[in-house]
Amino acid sequence: MSEAGRPLDPALAQRIASAFLPKFPLGNRYDYYYVRAKLRTDPLYPGALAALRDTRAPVLDLGCGLGLLAHALRSDGQTQTYRGVDNDAAKIARAGRAAESCGLPDACFERMDLARETPEHRGSIAILDVLQYLDADAQGVALRNAAAMLSDDAVLVVRSAIADDSRRANTSRITDRLANWIGWMQFRPRSYPTLDGLRATLEGAGLRVETRPLYGDTPFNNWLIVARR
Repeated sequence: MSEAGRPLDPALAQRIASAFLPKFPLGNRYDYYYVRAKLRTDPLYPGALAALRDTRAPVLDLGCGLGLLAHALRSDGQTQTYRGVDNDAAKIARAGRAAESCGLPDACFERMDLARETPEHRGSIAILDVLQYLDADAQGVALRNAAAMLSDDAVLVVRSAIADDSRRANTSRITDRLANWIGWMQFRPRSYPTLDGLRATLEGAGLRVETRPLYGDTPFNNWLIVARR
């Protein structure tokens, strides 16, 4: 399996997760255990890192959650300026605290309602596990806005569960609903994109598009979409 098809090394996953430990021994360790498990099992971040490695353009992470991409970038020796935005104020606060606790350089986090606001940016864009929470029209708007923000030396990196008739796709839908039910995600999924639809939108915005599966050993129908000018 290629580097981009494997999760992070367990020791590196542990080091990143340690930034999410509570200050006090009896504090809440939910984020710590979640981050450690995700980084040890999900090939998302090696896939994104491989796509971003050849560009120094600033990175805007749309729907950044806890900001794990920032930690992964720095652990990989990538020094692009990083800005993470998300509509979940609690996650943004925790992302900021974790970044501060480990002295993460050139990284900032901002609460923003992406359904109503479009951040100003010029550089690379990451949209990781976000599209399914937007309806089809909003997905198109988000992708076209992202394409417009790409500089010539930048890259758009998308990871999304894909709609098809596979068992993996059904597993993705069920798991996303459970994440909403337990409160980890604020919203239920609204629409899963198709590969053909993503390609048509991005090529229509003037980008060159590459796609490949990025589910590794997980049961989910996750794909990596990388687009450039």
